[in-house]
Formats: sequence, C-alpha cells, structure tokens
Amino acid sequence: MTALTALFLRDVRAAIRAGGGAPVGVLFFLLVVTLMPFAVGPDLALLQRIGPALLWLGALLASLLALDRLLAADYDDGSLDLILMSGNALELALLTKALAHWVTTSLPLVVITPLLALFFNLDLPASAAVTVTLLVGTPALTLIGLIGAALTVALRRGGLLISVLILPLTIPVLIFGVAASNAAIVGPLPFGSPFMVLCALSLASLVIGPAAAALAIRQGLE
Repeated sequence: MTALTALFLRDVRAAIRAGGGAPVGVLFFLLVVTLMPFAVGPDLALLQRIGPALLWLGALLASLLALDRLLAADYDDGSLDLILMSGNALELALLTKALAHWVTTSLPLVVITPLLALFFNLDLPASAAVTVTLLVGTPALTLIGLIGAALTVALRRGGLLISVLILPLTIPVLIFGVAASNAAIVGPLPFGSPFMVLCALSLASLVIGPAAAALAIRQGLE
C-alpha cells in the first residue's frame, strides 16, 4: 500500500510540474462552454435545456486531452517495466495511476462546473445536479481512457488513436450523465433512475478498466 501511495503522489507531482494537464483541460472546457451560448443565441430556455449536454460534452472532450500522457511517460522512462517486475498487482498500480490522473485533470473540471453552469441559466439545484453527475461519471471516463492508453502505450503519437478507440465506449456514460442532469432540471424521469445507472457504469469501469488495461500491457510488453 505504501508503494501505491508513493506512486500516486509521484504522478500527482509530475502532472503539476508538467503543467499541461489541468490548466489546458480547464481552459478547453471554459472555451467550449463560453462559445456555445454565442452560437445558440440569447434564448435562455433553450440554453437551460441544452446546458447539461454541453457541459458533459465539454468535460468529455477536455478529459481526452491528457490521456496520451497517462502511461506514456512511465513507458518511456522504464517505470512501467519496474512496476511489472515489482511483484505488486499491476491492476492496483494502474488504478492508482488512473486516480492520480483523475485528480489532476478531471476533478478541476468538476470544481469549475457550478461557475460555468451560469452561462446556461442553470439555477443552484440544477448546477448541483450536473456537478454531482460529473463527479460520479468522470472517473468512468478516466478508467475507460486507461484501457485506450494501455492499448496504445507502445505507439508514438497515440493520442488521436486513444480518442478513436474509447469514444464509442464513453457513449453510455455520456447518455446517462446527461439524462440524470436533465431529469433534475426538466424531467419527466426521476433523477434517481439514470443516476443509479451512471453509478453502476462507474462501478463497472472500476472493475473492468484496470483489469483490461493490465491485460493489454502484459500482452503488449511481452
């Protein structure tokens, strides 16, 4: 457990020193969200209806920006080989790395969501609902991205390929995240039904993501 804690802290420090993760993701998220009201126009009712979908879409696209760095640095400096030879469970190590990546890239997007929700005329309960769905759903996006990063870890310039591979897998998370957000704002479905499905998807990705990524790395590095 101490080794996993050290790995988590090392990845967080590396992401902060690199500087490209959270600031670029937040800036991209901010650009997507602020430009959409200008494109749609001053119809506040329309902005309120499409706001949750645009916030989710912006968060999804912003989370894709740094996925190519999730495992690439460890592959380049040999850390991934050391993790494989350490005797520790590779799945737990990959889950730790995914958690560090989520904390440094996706969590800032969740934190800034209530502020950006004002651009779509969302009141406090509505913005809170969108924020909660992103808090639950973005870990699933990161864990799905972990699979793509593992499949392309040995490839140069695999960032675009990761996006192509994982985007179809993120569609269920996007659908139920938006559905839960819309249910809290306009109905007619209760918030709990799509939100519970979103929670189930996150739990499933928590189990499947590290296991699939570990299998891909073991096969790829043999």
